[in-house]
Amino acid sequence: MKKLFRVLILDDSREVSERLANMLLELDGIEIVGQAENSKTAMAMNRELNPHAVVLDTRLPDETGIEVLKEIKKLNFDTKVIIFSNHSFPQYREKCLALGADFYFDKATEFEQVSRTIAQWVFGYSGTEMKP
Repeated sequence: MKKLFRVLILDDSREVSERLANMLLELDGIEIVGQAENSKTAMAMNRELNPHAVVLDTRLPDETGIEVLKEIKKLNFDTKVIIFSNHSFPQYREKCLALGADFYFDKATEFEQVSRTIAQWVFGYSGTEMKP
């Protein structure tokens, strides 16, 4: 199957990023267009690669995930964003959702929810609804 749904992963843990990528690549129709460990690289990749979805950690070495979320949504409000964090405090969750995150998942208890959610997005889209 031709890979249609482009995903960018932004997490400062290479181990988490690789685990996510491997899990997502088991799904038909998924292309991991990039993996970044800091916001500067991620934002450059986001602008260049125009992913359909970004999986974003809230804690990064150079900027908060909340700031990156704001930038992603400012560039393209239609980009799906999953916040994926070890910080499951209600105030983080509420703030990210208010700023446009589509979902907020806890790494410790909801790891598989990322692939389930992206699978729903992929199988819910037709080829004509995808961005070029």
